Amino acid sequence: QVQLVESGGGLVQAGGSLKLSCGTSGRTFSSYAMGWFRQAPGKEREFVAAITRYGGYTYYGDSVKERFTISRDNAKNTVYLQMNSLKPEDTAVYSCAAKIWLSITQPSGAWDYWGQGTQVTVSS
Repeated sequence: QVQLVESGGGLVQAGGSLKLSCGTSGRTFSSYAMGWFRQAPGKEREFVAAITRYGGYTYYGDSVKERFTISRDNAKNTVYLQMNSLKPEDTAVYSCAAKIWLSITQPSGAWDYWGQGTQVTVSS
């Protein structure tokens, strides 16, 4: 069982930045592709970003490209999401997810584990 714990959410003004972290225990972190998703009230969950198990390949949703950066530190069992140029429409609960994925391609299908989420609110 993999437990994921997000941190770093909060309130920020439009144009500002936040960095989210997602940590997990266990010795097999590098076996997992990691992803970030978000869900705003009344909307479906949206893919934000994903990173392959050694960090060599990253993938982004269209709405966050060139503003958000996903990264990981396998020595610390942690994945990050650096969010710049934030907009009010980025307001959502952000959750990290893990999936056994040994390929360099963008992870597909259901994700295996999910965190509880952290709230990000961007004021205008």
